[in-house]
Amino acid sequence: MQAPLSDAATPQDTPQPRSPRDLFVSFTWLALQGFGGVLAIVQREMVEKKKWLTPEQFLEDWAVAQVMPGPNVINLALMIGDRYFGLRGAVAAVAGMLTIPLVVILALAVLYAHYAGNPQVAAALRGMGAVSGGLIAATGIKLIPQLQKHPLGFPVCLAFTALVFAAIAVFKVPLGWVLLVVGGVACVWTWKRIAP
Repeated sequence: MQAPLSDAATPQDTPQPRSPRDLFVSFTWLALQGFGGVLAIVQREMVEKKKWLTPEQFLEDWAVAQVMPGPNVINLALMIGDRYFGLRGAVAAVAGMLTIPLVVILALAVLYAHYAGNPQVAAALRGMGAVSGGLIAATGIKLIPQLQKHPLGFPVCLAFTALVFAAIAVFKVPLGWVLLVVGGVACVWTWKRIAP
């Protein structure tokens, strides 16, 4: 399940988590910051602050996490934990993503059940949807420069990005079909481009 490291950096070249406990604490902290979406926070913490991943590695791992079943960020935590400490690291990273946030969610569920009928609470939750969309869009925009290093070239990558956006946002094509068709074409084309 270990995702490939890009040629740009190897684990010896970049900082690493010190232990599975470090993974657990780091991913717990990430999960607690991730209200409305944790993607932007994971990218900032793992790439910009901790430097456990290069921007290229993050983009590669995120692409794999997107197409695997289950929550994307859990998939990413699993891959990062596995990369550094194998099964122990994978378990520690996923436990960090789930343990304390689960307790917080259960407490919030009890509060929500009590105040769900309040119109101000409902309006506030709808307002947070806009913030979540902004977080996801900002992270996507921050990842665009990494596409300049893609084997298909920057213009082709931007065309794929626009095609996926149009298919999902405009034409309402189900995500599974977009991943299968557009993702399949992109994977095969890239494989042909980098095959020896």
